[in-house]
Amino acid sequence: MRRMGLLAKVYMVLIFSFMYVPIAVMAVFSFNESKSRSNFTGFTLSWYRNLFRNDMILSALGLSLVIALVASIIATVLGTMASIGIHSMRRGARNVIMNISYMPVINPEIITGVSMMLLFVVVKNWMGGKIFGTPTLLIAHITFCVPYVIFNVSPKLRQMDVRMWEAALDLGCTPVQAFFKVVLPEIMPAVLSSFLICLTYSIDDFIISYFTSGTLQTLPIAIYSMTRKKVSPEINALSTIMFVVILSIILLVNANDTRKQKKLASRD
Repeated sequence: MRRMGLLAKVYMVLIFSFMYVPIAVMAVFSFNESKSRSNFTGFTLSWYRNLFRNDMILSALGLSLVIALVASIIATVLGTMASIGIHSMRRGARNVIMNISYMPVINPEIITGVSMMLLFVVVKNWMGGKIFGTPTLLIAHITFCVPYVIFNVSPKLRQMDVRMWEAALDLGCTPVQAFFKVVLPEIMPAVLSSFLICLTYSIDDFIISYFTSGTLQTLPIAIYSMTRKKVSPEINALSTIMFVVILSIILLVNANDTRKQKKLASRD
């Protein structure tokens, strides 16, 4: 048993090292004085200063954040509504719809990107004028984000006690009031996690954005264009900032959930 416990600890150390050591190396080299990617020559904050003076990177980052925020909000609302609709279906129809919803997730992104590009080209030829840009980019991001919301919210709906909904109706609530007072608070953790997943995937997406953005440059596309020459340490600085921000959000959400669970446990 002791040997199994030791092996489990070694296994966990190896797994976490594999995931986080590369990020730690990137963070360290974001403070490297030179552009060297193999030797640390000295500590500096110049790459962070240069980052906030680089109009191209800041413009791409701003576009990615706006698209990700708007797409995540819309996808979360649509996905939550779709989950409720699917949950109310009969079992056979529900299984069919859920299997269809899996397809955009397991489908390679290159296929999704090319197919959406062809769709927008057809629409462009039919309507005429310029079509590729912010609208196509936003539609594409909403499209690939919605299934992730469905898969996060649907299990939470299945876990919910339907008698709570029925009790709210019996006590005089309308279906809309019962939803906002009973159902939504019950599934809110799944809705919030879905929003964060959509936000992360949207900011990170390259392939689908590449085929649907036209002349616009999101952050991944801007980084790709820079890698054709040489990756600047400014990218290390930007990646480090993004990692710290996302990690902080996750820790705050987890801390808030832990606090709520402790309050519920103390009441019991």
